[in-house]
Amino acid sequence: MSRRKFLGGAAALLATAVAGCAPVQVVTRRDTGPLVFPKPPDDPRFYYERTIYSSVDVVSDEQTSQFRRLVTGETRRGAGLAKPYAVAVHQGRIFLSDSVERFIKVFDVPKGRHFNIGGDEPGLLQKPLGIDVDRQGNLYVADASAKAIMIYDRDGKFLRKIGGSAKDKWFDRLTSVTVDPKGDRVYVTDIGGVSSEAHRIRVFDPESGKHLFDFGKRGTGPGEFNLPRDVAVGRDGQLYVVDSGNFRIQVFDRNGRYLQAFGRVGRQVGQFARPKEAATDREGNLYVVDTAFGNIQIFNPDGELLMFMGDRSEQDGPAKYMLPSGVYVDEDGRVYMVDQWFRKVDVFRPAGLKPQDGYLGRMTASKPMIKQ
Repeated sequence: MSRRKFLGGAAALLATAVAGCAPVQVVTRRDTGPLVFPKPPDDPRFYYERTIYSSVDVVSDEQTSQFRRLVTGETRRGAGLAKPYAVAVHQGRIFLSDSVERFIKVFDVPKGRHFNIGGDEPGLLQKPLGIDVDRQGNLYVADASAKAIMIYDRDGKFLRKIGGSAKDKWFDRLTSVTVDPKGDRVYVTDIGGVSSEAHRIRVFDPESGKHLFDFGKRGTGPGEFNLPRDVAVGRDGQLYVVDSGNFRIQVFDRNGRYLQAFGRVGRQVGQFARPKEAATDREGNLYVVDTAFGNIQIFNPDGELLMFMGDRSEQDGPAKYMLPSGVYVDEDGRVYMVDQWFRKVDVFRPAGLKPQDGYLGRMTASKPMIKQ
């Protein structure tokens, strides 16, 4: 084994050990009132609500544990994140892929519990990246190493997979998976690579795993991709593809027919430097994570910039990001933003939703781990 491989493996193991039972991380900021987006004098559309670093931020703290720490001076510890990548949420149950620990970390806020998915055969995960959930809460995981879409029920029972066998070699370099809200299609992003022409979106039946069709190929023209990263399903079934290497969002109908594109490379809001994942809300607005900018840019369905949330920073804090990767909008309109560097997920609440409302209302009503 080469020294480089050894050091890389050792670093991964160290990260896993540290994150697997991490002390509580508390980030404070001056009490300047609620953190709102956009900033005044504009009317607020989102409030920063809180950050999740580990199971400590979700699992209730029993009085016996509090007393033990008071007596012994121990620090409260919980199951943290080693290298989170993507997030999906169903009725207050937060699913986070962790490519180092090779699990899906589940933080069930309404029930105040934590568990992992993908640690056992036949649903053993190797390198989970993009994830999504359907309306029933079934979990779809893009496993880059297994080259398969792994499918579980809401509680982690393995159901089936698409690809990943000698017979079904459907994927070159998996990066994400998106379930159509109608439940009849799964869109899988195959990122391709420098030496590959397979920069495309592959479409499957979620129940049978039957391959339905593909769209896209390597290139710079309309309907062509250069390192696509993710698909989001918007209003009327329109597909928004993050075409990262071409620094744009391309829009297709649900059958893969090209409609339009927006965005270009640049340093200004509304432009892109390193777009990664995308999500949509009930109004059809599009949320795009840009890793280089350290923010989420929000566009209307026609590609017009509405606002952005977050800033790039070398120091952790609310809405501060060094290596953001995943974004999700839940049933209540709350927005979740994953940062790999700070190993966290930030939660933002829409201005029209009261703190105690929605599936995460229980979290907000409890004692926060992040001082606001």
